Amino acid sequence: MTNGQNYILAQGNEACVEGALAAGMKFFAGYPITPSTEIAELSAQRLPQLGGKFIQMEDEIASMAAIIGASLAGVKAMTATSGPGFSLMQENIGFAAMAEVPCVIVNVQRGGPSTGLPTSPSQGDVMQAKWGSHGDYPAIALTPNSVQESYELTIKAFNLAEKYRTPVVLLMDETVGHMREKLILREEREIEIINRKKPRVKPEEYIPYKADEDLVPPMASFGEGYRYHVTGLAHDETGFPTNNHKIAGQLTERLVRKVKLNIDDFSYYEEYRLEDAETVIVAYGGVSRSAMLAIDRMREQGRKVGMFRPITIWPVLEKELKALSGRAKEIYVAEMNLGQYYLEVDRIAGKRCPVKKINKVTGELITPDEIIDAIDGGK
Repeated sequence: MTNGQNYILAQGNEACVEGALAAGMKFFAGYPITPSTEIAELSAQRLPQLGGKFIQMEDEIASMAAIIGASLAGVKAMTATSGPGFSLMQENIGFAAMAEVPCVIVNVQRGGPSTGLPTSPSQGDVMQAKWGSHGDYPAIALTPNSVQESYELTIKAFNLAEKYRTPVVLLMDETVGHMREKLILREEREIEIINRKKPRVKPEEYIPYKADEDLVPPMASFGEGYRYHVTGLAHDETGFPTNNHKIAGQLTERLVRKVKLNIDDFSYYEEYRLEDAETVIVAYGGVSRSAMLAIDRMREQGRKVGMFRPITIWPVLEKELKALSGRAKEIYVAEMNLGQYYLEVDRIAGKRCPVKKINKVTGELITPDEIIDAIDGGK
């Protein structure tokens, strides 16, 4: 404790757990997988101390199902995994979106596809975080670049899940998950906590999927006297399946709109030395750390370079990227994949300025020198 603040040395994975506990997590279900294992280990240690429950499931399919069940029972729930496990979770992530069950999924990305490079960093799950399950559904994904931000964004992930009744993904990469930095643990009174809306009617008057003006229905917990049906099928306001095409279409549109129309509520991003930048690097997660150092070096040479760092990776920050394309002469998207987020940046900004790629899939972080060399080679 220093100057009234509690400092610890922590990994990004450990900071994620502390953030989840600060947000009110009371249930964790997961299956150990590198490089997210520390999240399960620390949750197993800390949750029982705070009256919560930890359970190691037989696989990631069951892990996702377990946190859905826990959330329906009224507690804040989280799971953590990496690429192969995230793939297994996709059907149940779609179920959580359709049934409007708030929960948090942490994906500490590693090299792929398949078992790939289990202990090496990657950003290869960016598109999967948006399109992993089938059909149209809302996707909120946040991506930190530091230990402190892993803590802060985990709290925000829980708040967004509860507020909008939807699964939220914390999309980390191994670099951030395993780096160690100072972590400030904030006092409870300093932390904004959002809890799901509760019904204000008698159990017999409750219509479980009748949305309020904000397009989000109040959510009763199982065991509180409210009986209602939960399904992954298209359903009406009572929660029971329907084959009515109009009702099914209205449901899907509402699920997407409740997130899309509120993007300004969680448009998180960082601008670094952008005030006069002609060359802009778009980078996120661990790669943004390299990009900042590369920018500092190029600035020392008198070059006008800056960075736009999306923290909200989904929904894509269209308004901000469009504005960026009107200011920049060129944009480079640096990421540890073969151009997944580049596709979105090019779609939004490519008609107004050139958008180029800086990619690496060797299981190594993109270095500042590689970013500088790529920009110099693109002249």
